[in-house]
Amino acid sequence: MRFDVVTLHPDLVRGPLGGSILGRAVTDGRLLIGVHDLRDVATGRHRAVDDAPYGGGAGMVLRVDIVARSLARLRRPDSHVLLMGPGGTRFDQSHARRLASLPHLILVCGHYEGFDARVEALCDEELSIGDYVLTGGEIAACAIVDAVGRLVPGVLAASSPLDESFGDGLLEYGQYTRPRVFGGVEVPQVLVSGHHERIRRWRRADSRHRTEVRRPDLLPASPGAVDGSRDDD
Repeated sequence: MRFDVVTLHPDLVRGPLGGSILGRAVTDGRLLIGVHDLRDVATGRHRAVDDAPYGGGAGMVLRVDIVARSLARLRRPDSHVLLMGPGGTRFDQSHARRLASLPHLILVCGHYEGFDARVEALCDEELSIGDYVLTGGEIAACAIVDAVGRLVPGVLAASSPLDESFGDGLLEYGQYTRPRVFGGVEVPQVLVSGHHERIRRWRRADSRHRTEVRRPDLLPASPGAVDGSRDDD
């Protein structure tokens, strides 16, 4: 799978996407990640990519012709172009799974006061990572590439994404390791019992319990019965 990120600040993207699991996936050839400076397609002595908004107002606006020129260099017949913007659909794990099935994503990052509104028509969809304001779209793009890239077959161990948070709409169950007792709190006995079915039931129940307490918005309006119980004995 290939990702191409269009940005005014390439270093903000290359760093986060160049290390850890994604970095190894690039080295192994499972992912291709390109980072492209918008100024590379700008013309003129100052390589300007923005201009003052029509109608007045504070700040500068990224020009549609500059973005169009960059996309023309990158777009393929199988490309899917994502615009990072506050008006987009809220990105979640279901989006990550859908996008991971596509061969080529182009992510367009804004800056300054945003894009000329005509940029929207050049993209296939707009995505937001939350209701807050960032200085640019680079952090959002990195988050999306990370969430999508780790789902590409071969990037993680085959079983890794199955039990984690949001894999089935719930938060992941609590995980424990040594020491067995810390601060007077002991690891649940069921986890050291060696009884795989009881462990599976405990984890499922703990996953639902954590979701009910911490993120009840993730649960259906009328949640069904819990599969098992949180038996710590």
